Amino acid sequence: MATKGEITREKILEGATRIFNRQGFAATTVNDLLAATGTTKGNLYFHFPGKEEVGLEVLHRAKGGFIHFLDASLQGVSPGACLDNFFRQALEKHRESGFVGGCLWGNTALETSDTAPEFVGVASEVFTEWIGKLRETVAAAQAAGQVRRDLPAACLAELVVATVEGAIMQSRMKKEEGPLARTLETLRSLLELKVRDGRGLNPQ
Repeated sequence: MATKGEITREKILEGATRIFNRQGFAATTVNDLLAATGTTKGNLYFHFPGKEEVGLEVLHRAKGGFIHFLDASLQGVSPGACLDNFFRQALEKHRESGFVGGCLWGNTALETSDTAPEFVGVASEVFTEWIGKLRETVAAAQAAGQVRRDLPAACLAELVVATVEGAIMQSRMKKEEGPLARTLETLRSLLELKVRDGRGLNPQ
């Protein structure tokens, strides 16, 4: 059973994750954190030396959650189905959030790349792993004849991540799924994605 201190720390991190993702690290004050987490300044500083340490812990925890999401979404009966499922799950993930907050990793990269190397270091690790997992899936789909073969898998994986990030930003701005949904359909076409679902090879 979790101790009272562990419960308080968890509460701080959950509230901090929501507010950091919504309004950014720099714009979030200690008072904002206290309001978002429902804790006292004494409790906050008992568990963390300051706002930066809270932010770094939020990122490290979120990294594990995001890698789990990637592993779970990149599943299917064929490499092409894995890639298609990732697209579907990415759209569903942002539907569930109401297109509020966007992508924590894109937000962090934009906000901290020139000012906070420890923060952007975590984001960079996430993007590297994200692209790497997609590269493996794309390469397998190319070998199976389910994705175009005239471009390297690494380049296509980078294209997918960059394009999805831009579409998430636009859907966040408009608070509707159109930009992300249309972008994912366009990526399917550009990749020439064909999905084997256990019943045959189905062009998307």
